[in-house]
Amino acid sequence: MSSGVERSPSPGPAGGHLPGAAGEEPKGRAAVDGAGGGRGAPEAGPSRKEGNRATKKETRAAAVAALRPRYAEDLAGGTERFFEPRRADCPWCGSARLEGRLRTTDLFQHKAGRFALDRCLDCGHVFQNPRLNPVGLEFYYRDFYDGLGERDIGGLFAGRRRAYVKRAESLRPFAQAPGNWLDVGTGHGHFCEAARAVFPGTLFDGLDLSAGVELAERAGRVARGIRGGFVERVAELADGYDVVSMFHYLEHSTDPRGELRAAHRALRPGGHLLIEVPDPESRFARLLGRWWLPWLQPQHLHFVPVANLRRELSGLGFTVVAEEHAGPHDPVDLLGAVWLLLNAVAPPDDLPWLAPPGRLRRLLRTAVLLAGVPALLAATVLDRLLVKPLAGRGRLANAYRVLARRD
Repeated sequence: MSSGVERSPSPGPAGGHLPGAAGEEPKGRAAVDGAGGGRGAPEAGPSRKEGNRATKKETRAAAVAALRPRYAEDLAGGTERFFEPRRADCPWCGSARLEGRLRTTDLFQHKAGRFALDRCLDCGHVFQNPRLNPVGLEFYYRDFYDGLGERDIGGLFAGRRRAYVKRAESLRPFAQAPGNWLDVGTGHGHFCEAARAVFPGTLFDGLDLSAGVELAERAGRVARGIRGGFVERVAELADGYDVVSMFHYLEHSTDPRGELRAAHRALRPGGHLLIEVPDPESRFARLLGRWWLPWLQPQHLHFVPVANLRRELSGLGFTVVAEEHAGPHDPVDLLGAVWLLLNAVAPPDDLPWLAPPGRLRRLLRTAVLLAGVPALLAATVLDRLLVKPLAGRGRLANAYRVLARRD
């Protein structure tokens, strides 16, 4: 699926979002829950907050109950129908020398199914094999970035303004005042909104497969919201932009090379392509195995080593002008691993694709999460105080950013 809703190395699945450091979602929740409260009304605030929480819980419970029959029907025939045939060669270089890189389950939403990543021994490309087919992509994306997951995901991305500003600032040494900018996989347009603070004279458009891009246009976050696939819509966008950005987008695409060709076509000569993706060569990818957040199975289909991306861009007629590893790093590797482990031991209890929980299961989840608080706090401290300062060294970073100029 070649659309992203502001993809991040640390998305929070429906019913199992990461706390605090992983996306600052609690800030958005506090703003909603606390609306109307204040020092002038000390007694009305808490009761209103409790009422809001009860209403939200009842609304979600009703939504979950309404979705159960559809998920039961989807899963009645098993999960094999969600996959394409397994391929015997690398989709990047064509080599038949493959090795198993990872075998895992859906650690984010806990939907049924098993997923495999293979690695090419010749070029290092990592890819899902067998890959999800269109039916599978629809099933596993459903209620992740939209539906049940939309509110939590929206809060997560809206709270990442500082990261968005830094992404935009990475272009400054190479382009002082671009006329217009296309953000591919823009989702709800939060990056474009933040980037205007860096380039106030730039016109920002957004493209995405989801309806979020239309909401972004109505909210004024983008000047034009373009709904559809980039490869399919690029003919009408040819030579139309000074900058094209793809932030945590290529890993979701079924055809990352096609996306790069589309970017070249959409850019004017001298324009810039800004890409940020997970780094499959990160040491934490191997150290943490299936508990490494950026693997994000089954949504992430391709992981491109930076050397492969540089060669591909050069072959298309780009000149790579910058490569960065420390800046794009998101300090959540250890926190994310602990959180995924806790959720695997005691999955969320309000998901329509899982059996309705009983009292014992609810108590187990509460006990596991409470017991895991010290580990979560320790992981957060290590991520921020130990790993983050060293992220630019020894391949510790979990993502990289490349900026290329169209020749």
